[in-house]
Amino acid sequence: MCVVCGCNNPEVPAAAGAQVDARTGDLHFGAGAARVSVPGLSESRTLRIEQDVLGANNQVAQHNRAHFHAHGVRALNLVSSPGSGKTTLLCATIRTLQQQHPELPLAVIEGDQQTSHDADRIRASGAPAIQVNTGKGCHLDAPMVAQAFARLALHDHAHEHGHHDHGHGRHHHPQSLLFIENVGNLVCPALWDLGEDAKVVILSVTEGEDKPLKYPDMFAAAQLMVLTKTDLLPHLSFDVQRCMDYARRVNPGIRILQLSATTGEGMDAWLDWLLHPDAIEPTSVQTRIAQLEAELARLRSGQG
Repeated sequence: MCVVCGCNNPEVPAAAGAQVDARTGDLHFGAGAARVSVPGLSESRTLRIEQDVLGANNQVAQHNRAHFHAHGVRALNLVSSPGSGKTTLLCATIRTLQQQHPELPLAVIEGDQQTSHDADRIRASGAPAIQVNTGKGCHLDAPMVAQAFARLALHDHAHEHGHHDHGHGRHHHPQSLLFIENVGNLVCPALWDLGEDAKVVILSVTEGEDKPLKYPDMFAAAQLMVLTKTDLLPHLSFDVQRCMDYARRVNPGIRILQLSATTGEGMDAWLDWLLHPDAIEPTSVQTRIAQLEAELARLRSGQG
């Protein structure tokens, strides 16, 4: 077997492309310049390919963003691992917004590898939705979002009502909301700009509180973290404060909301953030400075 796999061949490195922890033998394949190891590709080649692909995507994303802003659309990119409760939260959000703000147009772009199950759930809640199936793809990209948005009634509404703001700035009061539910994945979607106003990372309390440290790119890219399924906390050992501390260690500016789409607890704060994106977070500057100083002290002492 060793002849076949090559592990007895001194010319084949035991861990090509990896940094090896001398104490434990753990392998770290993301420590190089490309932060990823791709068989058959050098780090420099990997970086060039990534720059080419993401560069092409980002051009479309900028067009999407300008298009959304010109027509008063606030677009949000919802990202999470599978089973976090994204669709349940969306359905509850849509029902509440339709009751409280029936004049506000809503639409959803649903991303999955296969099936239209989630889009069907959204349509049943009363909002138009376009399903985007990515096949083997693990994330949505900007061209996918552009094509899906063109097929939504929300796109027609923007044109019919002639909303134009060619300054492309963020709107104090969005004239319509577009929710983009990304493929369940805490890795790849972090890299891909879809033209959204904000990434919202959704983390359920049925997952580990250390997710922000395990998947730092996603939490660093998000403007908001929503902790869902909080009604289950009495039955779990999930440490909410530790999770929030980890998220702020990765992204000191991240805003955090806690809610249960099932009971409705915490939903008001979520809806307020959706409708008033420019509202100042209630946490005072002095309190935030104190939080950061405490975190810095823990890091210096080697704790947590």
